[in-house]
Amino acid sequence: MQQPEQKNIKKIAAIFAAVLALILLLLYMQGSFVSKISPGSTPLADGSNNPASNTAKVEKKLVDDILTWPGTVRSRIVTNIAPKMTARIIEIKVHASDKVKKGDVIARLDERDIRAQEHAALAGLAGASAQAYRAQADEQRTRSLYSKEAATREKLDAVVAQAKQAQADVNQATSAVSEIRSHLADTLLRAPFDGVIVKRLQEPGDMGLPGVPLVTLQIPKGLRLEAEVPATCAGHYSTGMEVTVRIDALNLTTNAQIDEISPEIDAQTRTQLVKAALPAIKGLEPGSFGWLDQACGQHEALLIPAGAVQHIGQLEVVKVLSEGRQLMRHIRTAKSFGDKIEVISGLNAGETVITNPQQAQ
Repeated sequence: MQQPEQKNIKKIAAIFAAVLALILLLLYMQGSFVSKISPGSTPLADGSNNPASNTAKVEKKLVDDILTWPGTVRSRIVTNIAPKMTARIIEIKVHASDKVKKGDVIARLDERDIRAQEHAALAGLAGASAQAYRAQADEQRTRSLYSKEAATREKLDAVVAQAKQAQADVNQATSAVSEIRSHLADTLLRAPFDGVIVKRLQEPGDMGLPGVPLVTLQIPKGLRLEAEVPATCAGHYSTGMEVTVRIDALNLTTNAQIDEISPEIDAQTRTQLVKAALPAIKGLEPGSFGWLDQACGQHEALLIPAGAVQHIGQLEVVKVLSEGRQLMRHIRTAKSFGDKIEVISGLNAGETVITNPQQAQ
């Protein structure tokens, strides 16, 4: 009877050991075994010999509320290449990011129906030309007979009218051929200027319709960042204003100039389209993602040098100089403004902090 009891005791001991190990692990993960700094000020060793050049006052200043809006880099000149007629797409010669020259063939439409119309129009022109030639011959012959008083005036007037009608038929047939050939030229869609293909919207075999674009073409020069900005903040912009733009792909921050502000407010998003003209930047391509930085409002902030802040684990602390003594103060910081950082708790305006706490130790 003792063996089952011993087994139960061992089992309970094993469970207790496992629970204890789990508790210790959780305490370790929470940092319970790492020394902590309690809220408020902690006295340090005497720092009365700290030079004044190593200290700074906590400033209260009015700072801008910098907000950022996502945007896309686009060309100033963008066009959609679309057919002028209804015809099946036989071939599209370009893809997205392809560069094209003015006059390059971008796509080809089915021309068989128009070729048939051209042949019929040419046959009609040939028939009209033959009739006109015969009418002119009759006119010349009748005029000769009329001069010899062998034909009446009525007969001459009739053949002259027939000759004029025949010539009018020739002119009409010629116009029909020219019109059909212009439609034939429209089966080749060409680039209107040098540029880069941004989108390929259809594929061979699709039915091309008038006004429905096949590709989108744009000029890679004269790029702008276009961003949708809330109407409440868009009112802070004006044409010609200089703004800051960030391009993540190039790890680049640059100045840009507001080029255009849409007066229309989107009813769904309550935003306005703001376009900022970008300088020439190597490697920047249409379609790149960017950010438009903007100061939309202001607030009072407590600022200290960023170098005064120390990090102990996840805590932020500074050394405060008070009555000749150094005190460790737990603080919370927010945004940076140049070489200064905003303190949202733990300090008061006018207090003195040590700017290079590592040297002061």
